[in-house]
Amino acid sequence: MTIETQIHINASAEKVWNIFTDFEKYPKWNPFVKSLTGEVAEGNQISAVLAKMTFKPIVLKFQKNKEFRWLGKLFFKGLFDGEHYFILQENEDNSTTFIHGEDFSGILVGLFKKKLETETKAGFREMNEALKKRAEHRNE
Repeated sequence: MTIETQIHINASAEKVWNIFTDFEKYPKWNPFVKSLTGEVAEGNQISAVLAKMTFKPIVLKFQKNKEFRWLGKLFFKGLFDGEHYFILQENEDNSTTFIHGEDFSGILVGLFKKKLETETKAGFREMNEALKKRAEHRNE
């Protein structure tokens, strides 16, 4: 099961990336990812607080100005896994399309399907809107 959202941001991919990867400031603006700590590099385990749950995902990809992807699991692999991704696509007009989604797998996905399609997707959209607002209204 996949949930995907996207938003158009009137700012360069570099500017969006700089705001998006300033993890220390997440508590100030990010309504979905409340905190993200640890050394964010491919292969490393980080700690992410989403809503009321703390996950310890593994970073799969961290490509400057382009993509950040992690793989998290609930208790053990195969129960409820999520590959969360953030993709920045630079547009010809120097704006950015921010794609935010997650691929879910595991035996419990069906049990959480409705919540994922409503609350989780709404959380993705809230984060996207907050990032857009911060990127478009912040001078650097």
